Amino acid sequence: MQQNIFNSIRSMKIMDACKGTQVHALKPSAAAAAADRSSVTAADKLLHTSFDHSKIPAGRTKSVSTTPSRHDTVSETLLPCGLPASELLEPSIEPSLKPLDFVETLARVHRRAESCAALEKSEVYLEQCAVLRGLPDPKLFRRGLREARRHAAEVHAKVVLASWLRYERREDELVGSNSMDCCGRNLECPKASLVPGYDHESVFDRCTCFRREIVSDCVVRSQECERECSTSSEYVDGIGDRDAEDDDVFFCIGDSEISCRRYSMAALSRPFETMLCGGFLECRREKINFSMNCVSVEAMMAVEVFSRTKRLSEFPPNVILEMLSFANKFCCEEMKHACDTHLASLVLDMDDAVLLIEHGLEETAYLLVAACLQVFLRELPVSLQRWSVMKLFCSPEGRDRLALVGHVSFVLYYFLSQVAMEEEMRSNMTVMLLERLGECAVEGWQKQLAYHQLGVVMLERKEYKDAQRWFEAAVEAGHIYSLVGVARAKYKLGHMSSAYEMINSLTENYKPAGWMYQERSLYCTGKEKMLDLLSATELDPTLSFPYKYKAVSLLEENKIGAAISEIDKIIGFKVSPDCLELRAWFLIAMKDYEGALRDVRAILTLDPNYMVFYGNMHGGHLVELLRPVAQQWSQADCWMQLYDRWSSVDDIGSLAVVHKMLENDPGKSILRFRQSLLLLRLNSQKAAMRSLRLARNHSCSAHERLVYEGWILYDTGYREEALAKAEESISIQRSFEAFFLKAYALADSSLDSESSKYVINLLEEALRCPSDGLRKGQALNNLGSVYVDCGKLDLAADCYKHALNIKHTRAHQGLARVYHLKEQHKAAYDEMTKLIAKARNNASAYEKRSEYCDRDMAKSDLSLATQLDPLRTYPYRYRAAVLMDDHKEDEAIAELSRAIGFKPDLQLLHLRAAFHDSMGDYISTVRDCEAALCLDPSHAETLELCNKARERINEQK
Repeated sequence: MQQNIFNSIRSMKIMDACKGTQVHALKPSAAAAAADRSSVTAADKLLHTSFDHSKIPAGRTKSVSTTPSRHDTVSETLLPCGLPASELLEPSIEPSLKPLDFVETLARVHRRAESCAALEKSEVYLEQCAVLRGLPDPKLFRRGLREARRHAAEVHAKVVLASWLRYERREDELVGSNSMDCCGRNLECPKASLVPGYDHESVFDRCTCFRREIVSDCVVRSQECERECSTSSEYVDGIGDRDAEDDDVFFCIGDSEISCRRYSMAALSRPFETMLCGGFLECRREKINFSMNCVSVEAMMAVEVFSRTKRLSEFPPNVILEMLSFANKFCCEEMKHACDTHLASLVLDMDDAVLLIEHGLEETAYLLVAACLQVFLRELPVSLQRWSVMKLFCSPEGRDRLALVGHVSFVLYYFLSQVAMEEEMRSNMTVMLLERLGECAVEGWQKQLAYHQLGVVMLERKEYKDAQRWFEAAVEAGHIYSLVGVARAKYKLGHMSSAYEMINSLTENYKPAGWMYQERSLYCTGKEKMLDLLSATELDPTLSFPYKYKAVSLLEENKIGAAISEIDKIIGFKVSPDCLELRAWFLIAMKDYEGALRDVRAILTLDPNYMVFYGNMHGGHLVELLRPVAQQWSQADCWMQLYDRWSSVDDIGSLAVVHKMLENDPGKSILRFRQSLLLLRLNSQKAAMRSLRLARNHSCSAHERLVYEGWILYDTGYREEALAKAEESISIQRSFEAFFLKAYALADSSLDSESSKYVINLLEEALRCPSDGLRKGQALNNLGSVYVDCGKLDLAADCYKHALNIKHTRAHQGLARVYHLKEQHKAAYDEMTKLIAKARNNASAYEKRSEYCDRDMAKSDLSLATQLDPLRTYPYRYRAAVLMDDHKEDEAIAELSRAIGFKPDLQLLHLRAAFHDSMGDYISTVRDCEAALCLDPSHAETLELCNKARERINEQK
């Protein structure tokens, strides 16, 4: 029936004029022009460029040359581009906001969120999102998005933010899902988004569309029959509901006369009131000729019915569209709103949206356009492949049309530009969306973000003059980090000395940061370069470029073993495709094809489209080249290898084995799920979510699919919805994974004794269900943890020992905790020593063992933990606490500040705030507390500390 309705609309032939193949008159943004009046914008360069999705090849700036000795040791087939060259390496420029004082920026945003008016909070939380985007934990960004949506009052902002939250789960990749599906909360509900008003208290409530009503087939058929009857006789019924004697005016259209009540029609608008009851001739006539007003008889009859009943649900869409146009022409605001609302409710999919968006724009129908935009946004990135949608969003003309209806905002283009950058950073569409973003930028941080990202994109496109101009505009707006982009663009244009002087002034005028020395190292050579790289690593050990450069330099000195050791340092705590690629390159040079194949498989797990060798070869092709010279495994061999690597905590090796197994059985959903667990261990949340979605799509049963959907919801912050999925799965079939998901989600909150018993029962039920040793080991480990929390140490020890018997090596840590609680400290220490001996990645084991030994041994273990993984915060907190106990307050603060400089962590900030408080520095205490609360507004201890410090500040005034 819906299709028939919209066929009737199509027959009206009121379609859009957006049929061309090019966008013309792409205007530069005013802010960009102010930055450099003489420059040509990127959009001007694309004046005659169509919106194609072809990718611009990366290419190489310089060919790689290798010495004859290397060619003697490496197969040309496996290394078609030779070996990597240090002079071709350079660090990437982060496309997000990067404040010089990150802690102060977090504190400032938190203060604004606390003090601003309710209707301003949404924009403040959006700024918070932009700041948190640069951190590696995507959950912080998503929480900021939820808060921005929670405090949104306008329909436009609700639609954009709810769609963005859905996009973060990439539900468009779930087979069988509909873009208008709802997760069950008003927060993302497409219907709730179209309701105006400030609803921050109810935004997390269950939405109305989630309430399922069981309706029998006979009732459905009855309703359909009633609709057909009412539709066929709608006009007769509308006329028959009144007394014909009350009609005192007739509107004549051609040969037809529509009888109306004069006072009802006059009440539609001021023009009708003036015409029918004022000084015009029509006020004294019984018949008014309306033939010249471009309205059909059906529409005029519907207007008459609406004038009396204020209802229009019985009219077909094409009639309501005419009524909308009629309402606009005669200023009938109430009828316009009713038509707008009703038409918005009819937009259910992309075809509806494409068809109705033009009508909405033409008639300035706010809700109708919002409903169409919602579909486009919830269908991203696929919707951007439609020419009409691209033109609407990308062109200045489209932006102007949206602005007339009230649907242009910074948040809209922020969302669109981020999607485009993820799809293809160098595309023309990305450039134009970012230019629209710059045009919408009003506040300082908005301009900084838009101009900086335009600079990054232009640099990627090798349009260096434009890149320099945009980076300079970002610097002028206050984003000092963009000076890195200015220097890089100058360097690419051949002005190395100017680039060096610019970055050198940064190190002199501002507090030194690792990225400053990293960038300056590009513009110097020899010993000075290596000193800068050393300084960069000392200030920020998480920067990958220094490790990569040193490794390749060692390779060029024919020290391949040392090169691998150098790159291993960062792979040990921060796994990324580019570092794995370098190691694979080195391993091929050593003829360790097994190791190289392992790393390339891990790369393709992280990024299935990754191009190796300076972007000249797809990683999958390199796997094909390496496979013949590496050991061949059957599927049974792979399972044995997976057990061995899993038990030795070799996550990269485990990823490679799973990748190999998926080649043989690509539809195996349980393998995809295993893959997601490994990726989460490696902090690769984006790749983990992709694996979870693939697991869900390849599920062969409903109960299994529900479990994976539950994990997707849980990992994106929807705990209650995840629990509902687990319960629904159990109702269909009892399974290990469903019980485990439910237990895991429940244990996420603080457990009382009753809740702990329930979680224990769930884990026991899970262990009774069929599963493999890998997963049962995890369940036993979790069960042991709950027993420890309940004080049942003997039962916990049994769980851990059972887990160890099936090679769940991490259970050593739980067993050590049991021994420690039983005052058996040496046994605890020995248990962690066993874990260190077994585990490939053992930074956490050294950290945990430090709890079971004296101070000197603890310092040694924590020093090793920091060397292996500088991102672990406990060692810094422990060392700072020791220094504080020794009354070395300044050194304690410095220890924490060093870590906060590259990892602004909640616990680090809270501890430093406590130290400042004990020293009487209450202003610094409040600042650190506010920054910590920006990361987690509900942290009770930080809230208490912050309030006390504020009271003391007030007392001192």
